[in-house]
Amino acid sequence: MANHPLIFAFGILGNIISFTVFISPVPTFYGIVKKKSAEGFQSVPYVVALFSSMLWIYYAMTKTNETLIITINSFGCIAETIYIAIYFAYATKKTRMQTLRLVLMLNFGGFGLILFLTQILCKGAKRAEVIGWICMAFSISVFVAPLSIMGRVIRTKSVEFMPFNLSLTLTLSAVMWFLYGLLLRDIYVTVPNIAGMVLGVLQMVLYGIYRNAKPNQAEEKKLPTVVKLEELPTKVNSEVYPVSLPSMGSENGEAKDGKHFEDAQIKSLV
Repeated sequence: MANHPLIFAFGILGNIISFTVFISPVPTFYGIVKKKSAEGFQSVPYVVALFSSMLWIYYAMTKTNETLIITINSFGCIAETIYIAIYFAYATKKTRMQTLRLVLMLNFGGFGLILFLTQILCKGAKRAEVIGWICMAFSISVFVAPLSIMGRVIRTKSVEFMPFNLSLTLTLSAVMWFLYGLLLRDIYVTVPNIAGMVLGVLQMVLYGIYRNAKPNQAEEKKLPTVVKLEELPTKVNSEVYPVSLPSMGSENGEAKDGKHFEDAQIKSLV
């Protein structure tokens, strides 16, 4: 780890804030265990968050001075694995098989392919550079997800599905990891969090504009339903952002209105 005290300080703060993001789905899964049913919820955000943490751990292990990225993403891997296991235990047979296919395709197939190709085709510093670009591209693609939710807020004039506390936490996380990467001169950590900060601020601005606005009921009815989740990423600088995803938590494949939208956010913590 770098000896600069500010790098260490921002890394620790980033770990603390990201930790709160990773444990935010606990009430959701407590409810799943209590009801013995995963109906209305989906596993996609947790599978993607696990993949993100795996990528960042691989990147950090390939470089030096990235210990704090390893610590938070190791916790993220453990947390997301537990969430997926609980979901798998209480999901229907159909959604259980969908989750299994996704895990095999992304977390085993996708990550295994990246691991194999970078080990075979890249050597030394070039390997860390290639992995860094992969992590950065994945994180930026995840950060684009809130745009659909921001559009929904503007159309409906309702912030029901964009909780302020979650937007604030994710913005603070992006700020900490941005400063950490900037001082460490690591562009692969710095650049994705610029997008995270900008989108986080825009979400809070929209919240301030529409928090007292009268919802547009006509537009609300035209919009597809979304799953409301309490979570969610991806971490060293892996943040969770709201995404509208098809539900995998019900027999007919339809999401239920107002069902913990926060969980539909995918964390990309770096």
